[in-house]
Amino acid sequence: MSTEKNPVQQAISCRLSRRRFLQALAAAGVLSALPGGLLTVGGGSRVFGEEVSFSPQIRGGYAGNDAYEIFRNACPRNCFDTCSIKSYVKDGVLQFIEGAPESTFTDGGLCVKGYAYPRRVYSPDRIKYPMKQVGRGSGNWQRISWDEAMETIAAKILEIKEKDGSLLGMALTKYSGNFGITHYGVEGMMSSLGYTTRFVGTPCWPAGIDAQHFDMGDMWCNDPEDMVHSKYIIIWGANPAWCSVHSMKYVTAAQRRGAKVVVIDPVFTQTAAKADEYWQIDTGTDGALALGMARHLVDMDLVDREWVNTYAHGYDEFEAYLKENITVEWAAEKTGLPAAAIRAVTEEFAAADPATIWIGYGMQRHTNGGQNVRAIDALVAMTGNIGKVGGGARYGHLYTWGFNYHAMVHAKPEGSVGYVGKTGPMGEFDTGATAEEAAYSDRALNINKIAQEILDVDDPPIRLLWVANKNVLSQDFDRNKIERAFQKLEMIVVVDQFFNQTAELADIVLPATTLFEDWTVNVSYWHYWLSINEQAIKPLFEAKSDIEIGAALSKQLNSMQPGSCTFPTELDPKAWMEAEFNDGIYELFGIKGWEELRNGPVKAKVHSAAWHDLQFKTPSGKYEFKSERATEYGHTALPVYKERREAYGPYRLLTPHTKYALHSQFQNVDWMADFNPEPFIYVHPAVARQKGLRDGDMARVFNQVGEERLRVKLTDNVPADTLLMYESWFGKGNKFNVNNLVDDTSSDMGAHATGSPGVAIHDQFADIEKVAA
Repeated sequence: MSTEKNPVQQAISCRLSRRRFLQALAAAGVLSALPGGLLTVGGGSRVFGEEVSFSPQIRGGYAGNDAYEIFRNACPRNCFDTCSIKSYVKDGVLQFIEGAPESTFTDGGLCVKGYAYPRRVYSPDRIKYPMKQVGRGSGNWQRISWDEAMETIAAKILEIKEKDGSLLGMALTKYSGNFGITHYGVEGMMSSLGYTTRFVGTPCWPAGIDAQHFDMGDMWCNDPEDMVHSKYIIIWGANPAWCSVHSMKYVTAAQRRGAKVVVIDPVFTQTAAKADEYWQIDTGTDGALALGMARHLVDMDLVDREWVNTYAHGYDEFEAYLKENITVEWAAEKTGLPAAAIRAVTEEFAAADPATIWIGYGMQRHTNGGQNVRAIDALVAMTGNIGKVGGGARYGHLYTWGFNYHAMVHAKPEGSVGYVGKTGPMGEFDTGATAEEAAYSDRALNINKIAQEILDVDDPPIRLLWVANKNVLSQDFDRNKIERAFQKLEMIVVVDQFFNQTAELADIVLPATTLFEDWTVNVSYWHYWLSINEQAIKPLFEAKSDIEIGAALSKQLNSMQPGSCTFPTELDPKAWMEAEFNDGIYELFGIKGWEELRNGPVKAKVHSAAWHDLQFKTPSGKYEFKSERATEYGHTALPVYKERREAYGPYRLLTPHTKYALHSQFQNVDWMADFNPEPFIYVHPAVARQKGLRDGDMARVFNQVGEERLRVKLTDNVPADTLLMYESWFGKGNKFNVNNLVDDTSSDMGAHATGSPGVAIHDQFADIEKVAA
């Protein structure tokens, strides 16, 4: 028997050194663009005196385009950039990838995580087959067939229906592991079973979405590419040098054209290092700063009176609030920033035309986060910068997401019984039920309080939890409480590519395809480009896409109980991708059919400025400084200052994104481990002196939620009252998890637009002490 490995086996068994990965990145031109400058190398085709290989999978170097099949793909991760990708395949193996040059946003380049995709596909740690764990959490895994997996799950579903008289005991928690449009087929699969329990909302950006809905009637931001026209840019609570690397070229282009860039952030980030001016604001006081700046606009008669009088509602009441309650000195005291600096930047911002503020998602993850965003929106509106090219209060948009959602829309089986009464956290009724079923709906629970909801809900309790596109144990809050909640569940099914911390507690794990093994379509919540995602390689081992899993489960259920599931039992993923398109999408992007996307991504044919016609979607049709709709959700009509959460520990704890991972994805890939082998707690030298800590010491970080043990890194990039650790899942048995220290306290807004309030991720506190290594 031949022992020679086939190309796929070779790709999986390849172990790349840090040195060769750097060579691959250098050849692709990414090293010079890496946030933080991981390495500086010269130009040319030779690095470290050796021939550069474009990819660790390529043997013998780049062979010319004619040697490869070229496919179009798109990164579907929860990221601003949603990069358009060209993928090169030879002998059925993904050889290397690059950014699509047709997109002026992606512009031919990817981030360090993107260039690691080939290793992610061929990682030896991928889940290859359906697996059953004998004894939850025991690690005693057994390989099973797809037939056995589907039969086991289907039997449990039918048991729940028989026991409870409904399927409300089956719950779905799903979020942003893959934003490909056909992945909404997971929700479609659940609907095809009957009325179930859904964890609704988002941990990402809900408070800010509500704020912009109250102010403007919707969330809509300028095209990021028009920042080159900005004369003044404030980046407020965002770190695009790590989290939106492709946007940074527009910021720097504006700088070269004379724009001033101000970064406001509690942490001296890579973005702050590139700014003209940096303010280290006291965490959670952003609303006080915005209101103080607004008051100075009034005092100096810098308000665009024509704009607020013509296009706004309630401005007079807001100005009266500012005069009665806010001063620049008060804002300076709250924020820890000099009053003179606040005045100077306010005047500069008002004088610039156009001026813009990029509102980061981190600064709304507080108990006062929504009010903070409303105050910043008001500042932009008062200067007349909403509706201008190069202006705007930039947060995000869903303007290009008008697909058919064919995968998501499926009828429920005849006779399905559901939840009776009000369904959502704010008491909203399901509007999708027929007249005959008006009293029935899915049961909606808060996605940001998953542990507490599982523990509390009854009649019926949640018995089966389906987890897709999400790593609950790493990304949801209060890990210890989640583990207790999971003990209450009778069955946990996880669909994933890796044995992450959630999969470790599952009963059944199902292998999911990567983006290169599936058909779908992608757009961004930030830029305006549309990309097709072709199946570049056949699914490895026994991996299936979400919709293929739905079809397999439907086939099994209907064989056991005919009519119990309406999801198709056979499907073509490419045809399902095609079914997502409609005339509106084609018109918006100026194409006649989806096949044109095989030539490269295309950009929406729209004005680059959000609200350029100044026709807002609020009840008044104007920008609303005073929002009656906000009062319906328990908020003040005006964007007033709301105090931040009271501290429950000596130091604030921040857990932002790392540049090496996106939530719990990528860091577990061995290539990333070469760059970032272990987590650290970042400590200001003043705190280290107080606690007797030195660089490299092992420390215990603890609070009322739990604890973590990790090594100390000293830095004055964090405030003296703050501890910082980057969220990530390292894999390989590393139990590090920031959510051992993060509780599920809600932010102030989110229920209006997303169904549940957000979560105050950055309103957490902890103590630290040295421990033995």
